[in-house]
Amino acid sequence: MGEEPILVGNKNDEKTGVGNIFFGNCNLKCIYCQNYQISQNPENEALFETTIDSLADIMVDLQKQNANSIGFVSPTHFVPQIIEGIERAIQKGLNLPLIYNTNCYDSLEIIKLFNSIIDIYLPDLKYYFNEFSLKYSNAKNYFEFAKQNIIEMYNQLGSELIIENNVLKRGIIIRHLILPNDLSGSFEILKFISELDKNITVSLMAQYYPAHKAHNYLLLSRSITETEYFKVIDYMDKLNLENGYIQDFDSNEYYQPDFENRKKPFEL
Repeated sequence: MGEEPILVGNKNDEKTGVGNIFFGNCNLKCIYCQNYQISQNPENEALFETTIDSLADIMVDLQKQNANSIGFVSPTHFVPQIIEGIERAIQKGLNLPLIYNTNCYDSLEIIKLFNSIIDIYLPDLKYYFNEFSLKYSNAKNYFEFAKQNIIEMYNQLGSELIIENNVLKRGIIIRHLILPNDLSGSFEILKFISELDKNITVSLMAQYYPAHKAHNYLLLSRSITETEYFKVIDYMDKLNLENGYIQDFDSNEYYQPDFENRKKPFEL
């Protein structure tokens, strides 16, 4: 239920939500990761291994629970298994839109492979400056990878959102998390998006808080300030990026998952 409103949906006055499937051991190593309990804990995540048939069953079960769509979160390192799981799930009756929810540090070949398979791309465009992506996420040349992937996603789906019954069925939403001290290069990232297409839907996030190891790094040891946040919003307005969402400034207080609680990690 914590995704963008158009993904959560509202069918007959009832919110339905995205059926997200989280994949352990992310290919990034963000020192401030809010999901670090599952993204950077390989020994523990080995306890939760599953088969491809079970993955297919999870998708179908989420459909039975009235999910709007199936979301694959941090999926890039399991793409062959996911594709086979999708095929088996379709044979079992899956007919929901599929979301590729990625940190954008994928190979271009993977994004091309998903053409005509993925209905909704939900990339989190994290950094413009490669020195910071390397220092804080152990990702070399992050923006070069992310840029080409965003362009490929755009070439596949364009900027138009296909919406039925208040629920997104097809399209792209580019997320961007503002980091303190402009470590994410928010202005440059928004400029890149606007030059690609001013009609692209952008989800600007204010939810950063110093999770995981961030307290050990001075420039990341605090949440963003109101001044930092509203400067980015003002710049987005100047670029005429008018489609999308912005979070409440105090969203960092309630987007704090605890994956020790596997059933309801986002329950405060």
